Amino acid sequence: MNKRGLLLGCTLVVSSFTPLAHAIDGITLEAGRSSESTDTYRLSAQFDFGTTLWQTQSRNVRLGGYWDAGVVRWSGLDTTSVGVSPVLRLEFGQGGAMTPFLELGVGAAYFTRSSINNGDPDLGSRFHFEDRLGAGLRFGGGSELGVRIFHYSNAGLKEPNQGIENATLYYRLPI
Repeated sequence: MNKRGLLLGCTLVVSSFTPLAHAIDGITLEAGRSSESTDTYRLSAQFDFGTTLWQTQSRNVRLGGYWDAGVVRWSGLDTTSVGVSPVLRLEFGQGGAMTPFLELGVGAAYFTRSSINNGDPDLGSRFHFEDRLGAGLRFGGGSELGVRIFHYSNAGLKEPNQGIENATLYYRLPI
């Protein structure tokens, strides 16, 4: 491919994501530890559902959600994963100085390698389901601090299916 074609292709790709960039509600930075005793680093963007799915009459408990798209660097395992997941969030309180919440989600992830750390674990495939549980606090200005546990597995679609976990501490900056 010549340089003009490459430049035109890159320009089209970047311009197609411009409306998406305006829809981002937050950016999250995470640091964690995997079940393989290696450090992990995650950068993700969130897109709020934009609606309340359920709430109590007193509005003290609210169920909402968001889409999360992120990339994880598994240092020491020489692999990277990208994933997207819808996440449901249960918030407690009416949004005072601090609002505690619980969240869960099931999405999809793609790893750059299926056999990591010299085959231990052997994830069996590059495609995985990403399960997550989390808890945290949202502060008055919209920033958040919390913890999450992720589990990645191919759900037995391909053998072996050893899976891998990741526990993280995160900070979310609202946009």
